[in-house]
Amino acid sequence: MTLTFEMDPAVGPALRDGVLALWADVSAAGGAVGFVPPVTPDEIRPALLRHLVDMARGDTRLLVGRDEDGEVAATAFFTFNTHPLMTHWVWLYTVMVHPRHQGGGYGRDLMAAVEHTARTAEGFEAVEAIRLTCRGGTGVDGFYAKFGYKEVGRVPGAIRVAPGDDRDDIIMLLPLT
Repeated sequence: MTLTFEMDPAVGPALRDGVLALWADVSAAGGAVGFVPPVTPDEIRPALLRHLVDMARGDTRLLVGRDEDGEVAATAFFTFNTHPLMTHWVWLYTVMVHPRHQGGGYGRDLMAAVEHTARTAEGFEAVEAIRLTCRGGTGVDGFYAKFGYKEVGRVPGAIRVAPGDDRDDIIMLLPLT
């Protein structure tokens, strides 16, 4: 089974609800996507709405992966820099694969689609690198390293997941040129 990827899908209730459900399920499973369990879809909704507003403004674009049933199973949000000295790279946010699909190669497929999009999609012509941050202590930095991302910075203790549990904010970069 493989995912079917779509860049800039039409935003409507089905997509919105699918991304929200994915985000809630990934968070509940302990995924490092901005929340810690327990978290409800209502608590996640404002973050999703910020992404959707940024998409409507053209600052952010969504790559969505759908499973064989057409359900939202993976996402990656690209955010373009507005600073004129930094328009040659994009941020990658909210990279998620549904927990029921983890371990089956969907993460690999998503990261390949992310790189392919950044190299070939309309509007990405000036993009020379992808930058992301990830939460230390989760091992996800090793996942990204498998796809060529290199650690280029680290802010110790920048992420507080609970009192007394501070994690590093790891900055990673994938050059495309």
